[in-house]
Amino acid sequence: MIRVTVWNEFVHERQHEEIRELYPDGIHACIAAGLEELDSGQELEIRTATLDQPEHGLTDEVLGSTDVLLWWGHCAHDQVGDAVVEKVVHRVHQGMGLLVLHSGHFSKPFKRLMGTPCALKWREAGERERLWVVNPGHPIAQGIGRCIELPHTEMYGEPFSIPEPEEQVFISWFEGGEVFRSGNCWHRGNGRIFYFRPGHETYPIYHNPEIRRVLHNAVRYLAPNTWWSDITSAPNVPRDQAPEPLK
Repeated sequence: MIRVTVWNEFVHERQHEEIRELYPDGIHACIAAGLEELDSGQELEIRTATLDQPEHGLTDEVLGSTDVLLWWGHCAHDQVGDAVVEKVVHRVHQGMGLLVLHSGHFSKPFKRLMGTPCALKWREAGERERLWVVNPGHPIAQGIGRCIELPHTEMYGEPFSIPEPEEQVFISWFEGGEVFRSGNCWHRGNGRIFYFRPGHETYPIYHNPEIRRVLHNAVRYLAPNTWWSDITSAPNVPRDQAPEPLK
């Protein structure tokens, strides 16, 4: 089983009726439902967590039993406690996968792991987007055609101040002419990270079947390899435990 935690601020849905109509149970619930819908092999064990829960729902027990963490944040980045951020970063270094969504590019965990400002240009004009697949052989792009068409979305534009992606899966083109690196992969320690841009709260992005397919693919791609050791510690290896006998 891949143990998945979907984290969401769960702020916009409570404050704005138009967003609540799109996501009545919260963006996290919609994302979780999309993952469950595609989990035909029953490989995923899914739970959700939100900002207002104790330790933002990310206790030691929850993080310790999470293989892949999905992070959706927008208007409350500054309300996430630094102690929780450090625990998330530590778990990524240990091997937990991290899927950062939309405005999560400005979240504390993502900026901490990238080590850069993660700033970008943006415009909310409900414009058309083509999300082009630039790496069709990548596991995250499986089952997706040449591009995903989104009729109305928020524009994110370059320059995007992130480290050079180790793998590029998607690039967006917007009706206003901008382009954006919308699907980027990195390793940090033993953990894999995927940033996926689509998902503005005022549009039904997470109801889109192709977007749901990308998220499902990404969860499977980010799941840790169980043989990886914990590189966050530096244990002593006695002579009698050396791979080859020492004289």
